Amino acid sequence: VQLQASGGGWVQAGGSLRLSCVASGLTFSSYTMGWFRQAPGRERELVAAINWSGAHSNYQDSVKGRFTISRDNAKNTVYLQMNSLEPEDTAVYFCAARFFSSAEYAYWGQGTQVTVSS
Repeated sequence: VQLQASGGGWVQAGGSLRLSCVASGLTFSSYTMGWFRQAPGRERELVAAINWSGAHSNYQDSVKGRFTISRDNAKNTVYLQMNSLEPEDTAVYFCAARFFSSAEYAYWGQGTQVTVSS
């Protein structure tokens, strides 16, 4: 199984970025997909998750109304559209996959750096 995340970069506060994560080696439509982030000196935290069909998603309170998670099962890809970015969003962002009936994220991508300057 491989999860390949991309789309990170540097942006000024108020800007936007779109992260992508392409999955291979698994039946993508059987997995809940999540985006996590980890800032220096902080624990990894769940930012957003989307269920296998894309019908249901949930967000961390700090990103509600600014970030949107979506997926394209035909392309084995999950996205995170990030708008109105804030310096506090600076972190390494990881995508992860959790089998729909499991409580644990079993597969992780390599991470992509997002840096937001004030």
